[in-house]
Amino acid sequence: MKYRFFCVAFLVLFSVACEKKPDAAKVQTAATTESHPDSEWKAHPLLSYEVVRELPHDSSAFTQGLLLSHGDWIESTGGYGASSIRRVAKTTGRVLMKKNLAANLFGEGVVELNGKLFQLTWMSQQGFIYDAKTLQQLGEFRYQGEGWGMTTDGKSLIMSDGSDRLRYLDPGTLRVTQEVVVRFNGKPVEMLNELEFVEGEIFANIWHADQIVRINPATGTVVGVIDLSGIDAKEKRRDPEHVLNGIAYDPVAQELFVTGKCWPKIYQIRLVPKTISR
Repeated sequence: MKYRFFCVAFLVLFSVACEKKPDAAKVQTAATTESHPDSEWKAHPLLSYEVVRELPHDSSAFTQGLLLSHGDWIESTGGYGASSIRRVAKTTGRVLMKKNLAANLFGEGVVELNGKLFQLTWMSQQGFIYDAKTLQQLGEFRYQGEGWGMTTDGKSLIMSDGSDRLRYLDPGTLRVTQEVVVRFNGKPVEMLNELEFVEGEIFANIWHADQIVRINPATGTVVGVIDLSGIDAKEKRRDPEHVLNGIAYDPVAQELFVTGKCWPKIYQIRLVPKTISR
């Protein structure tokens, strides 16, 4: 219940702040390799969505990480005895390749960089490195604390651990090079979960919330919120833990996708300004 209250309160506070500071979204962000002009949605701190299309998703997959790789999904799933990393056909949802984790490991976020996949686990402080095309395991790495979400800015690996902090890791040594504290109006934003780097910003799911926060990767400042309330049929969620989690972005086509743990669909969405009712 407290997370539901948090996300509602956060959305209200953010909408008020946006009215007071209409230029809040105009911040400097880290450089990216994308050459297209800024999307129109970046000028609006408070966003909603339109569903463009629905794609099939394995409703038994407890989604912890999602990304696009060579036209397919790469998905990391969680659950003791059910964790895996898999390559999945984008349009059909068919599992093309799959590697199961040991039964004592709980899979978490995954990211691709330089032809390799890096996958976190929850509380075992153990990560795995795979070949992105074959899923052959290439190595392992260790880290302190919990592992939640993962993304990249093209240079560093960026991970969340459920706190208000994002850690930047050198992809060669897997050592932490810096930490960014995520704040909105000076207050911590915790429970940061699945991450995706989108046009110079970090999009982050908040555990048990139907909102995604947009984070300036250089400062940790929350520059926007995406309200995804109602995107799935909540009455069909079989478990309270089947929450929104999973963000993937195609920077070439500029297509954004979201899903949730054990959801039967992956949604391609278009971001639109959110109207504030009074």
